[in-house]
Amino acid sequence: MSGAPDGPAMGLPSTELWFTERQTPDLALSLRITRTLHTEVTPYQELMVAETASWGRALFLGGTIQLTERDEFCYHEMLVHVPMSAHPSPRRVLVIGGGDGGTVREVLRHPAVEQVDLVEIDEAVVEAGRRFFPTVSSGLDDPRVTVHVRDGIEFAAQAPEAGYDVVLVDSTDPVGPAVGLFQRPFYAAVRRAVGPGGILVAQAESPLLHAGLIAATAREMRGAFGRVSLYLGPVPTYPSGWWSYLAASDAVDVSRPRPDGAPAGTRYYSAPVHEAAFALPPVVGALMPEWQP
Repeated sequence: MSGAPDGPAMGLPSTELWFTERQTPDLALSLRITRTLHTEVTPYQELMVAETASWGRALFLGGTIQLTERDEFCYHEMLVHVPMSAHPSPRRVLVIGGGDGGTVREVLRHPAVEQVDLVEIDEAVVEAGRRFFPTVSSGLDDPRVTVHVRDGIEFAAQAPEAGYDVVLVDSTDPVGPAVGLFQRPFYAAVRRAVGPGGILVAQAESPLLHAGLIAATAREMRGAFGRVSLYLGPVPTYPSGWWSYLAASDAVDVSRPRPDGAPAGTRYYSAPVHEAAFALPPVVGALMPEWQP
């Protein structure tokens, strides 16, 4: 957080408050803050909620932008609707991370859903979502949803065999407690939890800035699942603005939505967007060994 002096030619106020995320040692993104709403240090991370000048309310965790009201739909819709629209009947869904509630909100757009378990290690994130982001957390009080304040890795390891149709990993970057969410033992536990017909999708960082991580994570997933594929979408306030997701299944071609798969009311996702997201440019496709130009 920094106070920036006025640039007279810009016509800006004499003093401004900015949040700056150092996305790499050589790249940063700054948002102008108009009001700080909440700050706290949780047992896991620093948490802040603020009003921004152009992006609405924003949630920051550990010095990184987790969501803004203006662009969160891009991320949540692509994380959720690609696997949910590909699965033949997604009734039972496990969400690991995503305590703000945006992923749950999108899951509930699918009428087949009967059960959603949200597992978030940091209860403060859930509380902040409920208090400051009502349009994001709107699904958390749905009777089909159970919120578990627990470690997601442990929860997956103890989940019943074939207990879920879809598992969504809405994690932070691979630091601290989230590191294990990018490793093979976790994926093996998820494979057991979804059975042979289920789908796992996990956010996989920026293809421009984290290519090595994406390739390594895909290898870890292949140790547990028969099919692993990568797809892309924009998230303007995330590092580089270009985001990736890894999808894993033994039996489902996640790149193909059902004819009735697209839910109503989406702002970014559609069936054509779904299929196009798997058309990888060569610089990204090269991260996946089976990719053909």
